[in-house]
Amino acid sequence: MASLPRRIIKETQRLVAEPVSGITALPDENNARYFHVKVVGPKESPYERGVFSLELFLPEEYPMSAPKVRFLTKIYHPNIDKLGRICLDILKDKWSPALQIRTVLLSIQALLSAPNPDDPLENDVAEAWKTNEAQAIATAKQWTCKYAMSE
Repeated sequence: MASLPRRIIKETQRLVAEPVSGITALPDENNARYFHVKVVGPKESPYERGVFSLELFLPEEYPMSAPKVRFLTKIYHPNIDKLGRICLDILKDKWSPALQIRTVLLSIQALLSAPNPDDPLENDVAEAWKTNEAQAIATAKQWTCKYAMSE
């Protein structure tokens, strides 16, 4: 395995030693830049009790460029598209090298608590959220039951 930058090693060690509540992020055994992530749906959100799988990849330019993160579990959310891509400012134009993997994961967890239909990635879901929020939340709960909960 190619040598990893010290920062990635330190961040990985901290993620394992001091896990974030409701989030696990484990480096892949074959590629320490690739993480298998599980995020538990936040309480009092449509995603409550769901466990969502994500992948997180640290590009060569990290920390000068943002990690690449994608949902692997299907989710009904205005800021996450059918391919699992996430519309989150810190993953795009608001990225800063001062941010860390754990900051990104906490921000994704927060996005599950507070969807933002005014900055959508999935326009039809955002439209549903704006026109009939109760129905959109019900659909999000159904998808959570169907795709993010094991029997």
